[in-house]
Amino acid sequence: MSIPAFDELPALLQSVQTRPLFVMRLDVKPIVTVGATPGPFRRIGIVPSGTFAGERLSGKVLDGGSDWQTVRSDGSTTLDVRLILQTDDGTNITMAYRGIRHGATDVIQRLEKGEEVDPASYYFRINPVFEAPAGKYEWLNRAIAVGTGHRFTYGPVYSVFEVL
Repeated sequence: MSIPAFDELPALLQSVQTRPLFVMRLDVKPIVTVGATPGPFRRIGIVPSGTFAGERLSGKVLDGGSDWQTVRSDGSTTLDVRLILQTDDGTNITMAYRGIRHGATDVIQRLEKGEEVDPASYYFRINPVFEAPAGKYEWLNRAIAVGTGHRFTYGPVYSVFEVL
C-alpha cells in the first residue's frame, strides 16, 4: 500500500485549523545567566506576573513562573516555561510550554538588548499544554495549543491558539 499524495488526502488532513484562545503578556525579571554548563548555555527568566485575555478565559499569571532557556550552538534559544494562570473566576490552571526563537544574528542581538524589532524578522513559536481542575476549564486538558510570540521592550507577548 502506497502513501497517498498530499493533494489526494481529505481536505481535513491538508491544513490545520485554529481558533484564538488568548493573548498573554508576561512580566519577566532581568535574565539570570548561569552560562556555559557541562550541557547547554543556560539562562533563566523569572516570571512574577502577567495577564491573559480571551473569549473563553481571562485572568492573571501568578508569581512563581520561570523560563529555563537554552542558547544552542546554532544561535537558537529554546524555552522551557512553567506558569500558573488564575482565571478571573479564581480557577488555577497550569500552563507549560516549550518553544524556540531564532533569527538573523543582528536581529536577535537587538532583541536581547531590549530594542524593538519587527516580529516578522524572526521566528518565535510555542506549544502550550494545560492542566485544569474538573469543571468549567477542564476542556483545556484535552486541547492542543500553539502560539506565536514577540518580545516587546516591556516583555514577551504571546498569541495562543487552540488547534481544532
